[in-house]
Amino acid sequence: MKSIFLMGATGSVGEQTLEVLASYPQRFSLYGFSFFSQLEKAREIIHRFSPVLVVAGEEESAECLKKEFPTIRILTGENGLEEAAVSNYNFFVNAITGSRGLLPTLAAIRKKKEIALANKETLVMAGDFIMSEAKKYGVTILPLDSEHSAIFQVMQGISAPSQIRKMVITASGGSFRDVTRAELSSVTKEAALTHPNWSMGEKITIDSSSMVNKGLEVIEAHHLFGISYDQIEVILHRESVVHSMIELADGAILAQLGASDMRQPIQYALTYPEHLPIKEETAFSLVDLAQLHFAPMDYERFPMLALAFYVGKRGGTFPAVYNAANELAVEAFLNEKISYLQIEDVIKKAVSEHVEVEKLTLENILTVDQKTREKVERWLTCPQEL
Repeated sequence: MKSIFLMGATGSVGEQTLEVLASYPQRFSLYGFSFFSQLEKAREIIHRFSPVLVVAGEEESAECLKKEFPTIRILTGENGLEEAAVSNYNFFVNAITGSRGLLPTLAAIRKKKEIALANKETLVMAGDFIMSEAKKYGVTILPLDSEHSAIFQVMQGISAPSQIRKMVITASGGSFRDVTRAELSSVTKEAALTHPNWSMGEKITIDSSSMVNKGLEVIEAHHLFGISYDQIEVILHRESVVHSMIELADGAILAQLGASDMRQPIQYALTYPEHLPIKEETAFSLVDLAQLHFAPMDYERFPMLALAFYVGKRGGTFPAVYNAANELAVEAFLNEKISYLQIEDVIKKAVSEHVEVEKLTLENILTVDQKTREKVERWLTCPQEL
């Protein structure tokens, strides 16, 4: 029986993780979970899974739950996340978006919890530190993203990184894959939130359309698998059937294929190294698909992906700047404070103005993250100056 603490239970990945837990009650119990503001969903999870600990993102929600569920330990905010991360469970699932996922993950690693990670920002901001700590404490970080899970799955049996010539990460192209750069100037929030293949949260859907999400995945893959950026290739694949591939030194290509169903990578992380049946499995047939399409990436069309490779190769605190600027820019776009293309303007401006710190420490990374956010907040008060 795996006792699980789930960060981000009311988000898209969190909800699908709960489906997996419910499918195998003899294998999994929900020790605790976190949510940000969706109080009604949190109540439903409590009634369904009977956790002993809950972390609320807002004090008002926490007070409501304390009155309704006096026997449950209720914590609040980022301090609550870090406290919960070191409590009495054995499997940590990080399914939240944003930089808030970093410190709880680090705390869980240092308590030698098993880690399943969907929070890209943890490795983007501090991948060197996270992977170093994971090695130090003997913790394997199991990927929840479909692309990284695909790579992880096909790498089973590959004994040395030297056997890998290239990693190929596939990209659907997102909401605007058939839209020209010129047409992007007038796209709406509603259009940006319509993904052709996947059902995801708002932030990830916007990131997918700008290809920032794929950029974050590139940086994450670099840290997860110890592969150089020059060995990572991104290609367009409209159907999202081939989730990613590796090319071996002898030219053989190994690919992981399947339905666009996040429960598969989630369940594999939770049951690793076993593959178990998925309850109410999504129908999938290569015969029905008939054709799969692949195309080279157009980095002029998707400049944020090119910028991700740049900040990844620069290293240091540059990836943290890229991530922080994007988080605030996407939030501003979703709140209709800036236009879609101004998301790119914010990120480019933040990266171009960044001066690297003299010494790379975790504290300096967090400081750069905070200062970037403060700077971007000032820009967003006068978006016409971007």
